[in-house]
Formats: sequence, structure tokens, C-alpha cells
Amino acid sequence: MTQNLYLEVEENQNCTYMPGHLYEIKKEPILINYIRLELPDYPNGIYEITGWSSKEDGSTCSALYTPVSDSGQGSSHLIYGGDWGVRFKLKTDQSNWGISEKGQYGEPYLILLNEEDILL
Repeated sequence: MTQNLYLEVEENQNCTYMPGHLYEIKKEPILINYIRLELPDYPNGIYEITGWSSKEDGSTCSALYTPVSDSGQGSSHLIYGGDWGVRFKLKTDQSNWGISEKGQYGEPYLILLNEEDILL
């Protein structure tokens, strides 16, 4: 299966603008709820993840995962959500989803290198 996916996220309350990118997806996207992050900008750990939508001035929606072609790595792992990107928080964080909640993070989408960091 080879399909293209075009992603562009306008600047919004959740994240900064991300200009459009075209990805060649390798498998049908699937719903995802958890990821493992070990990145310099965030505490290392297991995160709950959701898509973020402009509906109602910010609300949850599905977060999706699919492997994509990557000229440098051969394959990367794309996680994307709503028209306002994705939002994530440490799995131990019991707060409700919301823009003003401390300890939650927003990104247009994420590219992970290791498939083991995708926790279904």
C-alpha cells in the first residue's frame, strides 16, 4: 500500500505553524493512545496522546499513527491528530485535557524513529 498524506497545521493555541509536508504512508493509519518519548524538550516517559481539534475552541479527537517513508532513515513513525495537531501528557498526569493545563504539551505532529515507542 502506498498513499500520500498531506499535513499542514495553522498556528493555534496548541502549537506553532507547521508548513505543509507530504508523506508517503506505508500502512493504513491506526488509532493510538500512548507513546514513549525520550526527547530533550520533554521529560522522558510514557505519554498519553490525543489529537487536538479547533472544535469548541480546542477539544480532543483521534490521534493516529502510520509508518512513513523517510529518505534518511528509510522509515519513520508519524503521529498526527486534528487540525490543531496533537496534545500529550505524562501517563501519570490525571488532569483533564486542556490548553491551560500545566504538564501538557502541544505539537503539530510527531515523528518518532523507533517503532517500539508507539504503544498501542
